[in-house]
Parts: sequence; C-alpha cells; structure tokens
Amino acid sequence: MVNKENSSPAELQAKITAMREGGKILGNLLRDLKNYVKPGMTGKEIDAWVRKEIIARGAKVAYDMLDDEFPGAICISINDELVHGAPKDEPLEAGDKVSFDLDIYYKGYFTDSAFTMLVGGTGSPAIKKMISVTESAMWEGIEQVKPGARIGDIASAVEKVLRAGHLGVIENYVGHGIDKEMHSAPEVPNYGKKGHGYKLVEGDTICIEPMSCLGKPANHVEGEDNWTVKMNDGSTGCHCEHTVLVTKDGYEVLTLPD
Repeated sequence: MVNKENSSPAELQAKITAMREGGKILGNLLRDLKNYVKPGMTGKEIDAWVRKEIIARGAKVAYDMLDDEFPGAICISINDELVHGAPKDEPLEAGDKVSFDLDIYYKGYFTDSAFTMLVGGTGSPAIKKMISVTESAMWEGIEQVKPGARIGDIASAVEKVLRAGHLGVIENYVGHGIDKEMHSAPEVPNYGKKGHGYKLVEGDTICIEPMSCLGKPANHVEGEDNWTVKMNDGSTGCHCEHTVLVTKDGYEVLTLPD
C-alpha cells in the first residue's frame, strides 16, 4: 500500500487525486447501474453495458488485468451466490437478490465498490432487512476510520451490527488495502477485536466490505467458471463495499456518486 510512511508527498498526492477521480467514476457508474437493472435482463447483457460504460468514462476494466481470468467486467451474484458471480445468460426475475461488485483502473490506481439490491425493487422482507443491516454495518465500520485506528476497531464494529441483525457473518472473505494493486495488505475482516491489528495512517486507502447471509456462513466456489461463490445451505448472501481514504482527521469515502 502506498502511504505516508513509504512515499514522497508528491506520490501520495498523486495517488489521492487519481483515486478520488477514479472513485467518482466508479460511484457514478454504480449509481447508474442500479437504475439500469430491470427484470428480464441477463447478467451478460448487464456485463456488456458495464464494460462499455467503464471505457466511455475514461477508465479501464480492472478484472481484465487479473492473472486468473475472470469472465466479465463486473461480478454479478444472484440469490444464494455470495460474491465473485460470473455473468450468466439467465434473465433476472423481479424479487431476485443481486450483488454487484466492481473494480476499475484509472490513472494507475484501482478503486472498488459493491452494493446489493432487489431486482424490480420488491422482494422478501427478510432480504430487504439483510441488505439494510449489511449497509449499516459497512457505515459503522467506516465511521471507525482515522489515523491511529486499528483494523480490529473496524472489524469489531462491522461484526457487532451484523450479529445484532441476526445475520450470518462471512469470515473467509475480507476487505483489503487498495491503490496500485487491486488487493494488498492490510486485510480488513468483518469480525474481530477492538485495539488489534494494523494501525491506520493518513493516506492509507482500504476497502471495507461486509458480507452476510440469512443462513449459516459456510460457502464454496461452484461452477465451471471457478469463480462464483455460493452459500452451502442455499440461503441468500449479501455484499456491500466502499473504498475509503484515511484523512488527517478521519476518513473520506472515495466511491460515492455525485
């Protein structure tokens, strides 16, 4: 991770400027995606739209840069799929839960964000509550971010909200550092103890991304794509994420839309 301790002021400022710009592109794209998705669309149709929009907005498709090829420009995880869902030909139905997870590459830096929604805006009250609680957990974690805070402070805050909402807490997928690399240290789990772990410094950029489920948290990779992660018990999974900059006095969420 590029931070204040191992980079020049000019390099740090270049990073912050590029990630602010890239984060805004990503935030606006995901806002537009949420309005674009309708029942009857297929994952592959949505993926093609996202790819076109990334390029049109001046960024690059980050998933094309992976060593292990991902079959799409965006992860689309439906119902019992938790994360890393490969885009498919099956049409979405009203009431389906779908999680979208997107990295983009802009001016040498990555940004990363995710959200979960119900297709058509209607669906199970339990799933609606799961999405709301998971988003709240993400924001509670973000609120802990400041110089001197520990990763465990974030992790503990996220876990507390998820467990209070009676959700399964996913432990085998975590948040992470991000800047010139898509994933770097430190890991940012969705469970932990306050006062433990890496101490944040001004200029750090991390992804806070709670993952939850309505059933038991055990999951597995399934399918020919060797990417899509599904819940073992067939329950519904949820994923929310923002890229966050550690500022002098606290934090700045880089992946919000205008």
